[in-house]
Amino acid sequence: MDNLLTDRIALVTGGASGIGRACAFALAEEGASIAVCDCDESLGRAVVDEIQSLGGDAMFSATDVASVNSVNSSIDEIMARYGRIDCAFNNAGVAGDDRFIADTTDAEWNKIIGINLTGVWSFLRREIQEMLPRGGGAIVNTASVAGLVGWRGGAAYSATKHAVVGLTKSAALEYARHNIRVNAVCPGVIETPMAATLQKDTGGLRERLLRKHPQRRFGQAEEIAEAVVWLFSDRSSFTNGHTLTIDGGYTAR
Repeated sequence: MDNLLTDRIALVTGGASGIGRACAFALAEEGASIAVCDCDESLGRAVVDEIQSLGGDAMFSATDVASVNSVNSSIDEIMARYGRIDCAFNNAGVAGDDRFIADTTDAEWNKIIGINLTGVWSFLRREIQEMLPRGGGAIVNTASVAGLVGWRGGAAYSATKHAVVGLTKSAALEYARHNIRVNAVCPGVIETPMAATLQKDTGGLRERLLRKHPQRRFGQAEEIAEAVVWLFSDRSSFTNGHTLTIDGGYTAR
């Protein structure tokens, strides 16, 4: 532990599991106080309890990222508890079903857009509003390799992740002079509950995806968390508007 984030307040959406959970622990290990936002109250509170048992400071806020009212309520809770937000990891997301465009329903499309894009935008807007009068901050959005290339059978997911990349770059340009840095991480397939369906190896999907990763393995959530820690720290002070690809070589093909 290098105490890179001592005394900073860090918000993590989707912090109850997967990449968000790993990031919450990594940030806490570096000295940050953690606000875990998630729709799963049981798992979210368990993360907070464990961080506290390890000597860290954390709180939980039940959040539906697709609801602007819920997002605003969570930000209000965090501000009431800590008084500021220094770092924000907008990570909550869903993959959706493996479905071609012509077979995607309105409900499926709206759900993925609502969580993966509107949810990121809603948090990003409030985070910036809170950071501006306090002299700056650092924000990281979770995109995906599917935000850099097409994703056969996952057009809705890919569309949202491409949009997150564009949103990240635009925000970085708009607020760079206000000392607010906005970056994105673009993971390949990571061994998380969201990717658990790959374990079933339905139709050989897992093996096909493994072949697309030159390292012939999927990533670990902790590997993404380490990148987020760096992007939040002063060590990345000149990194802004960047999409950091962490994919085992997937997009190098």
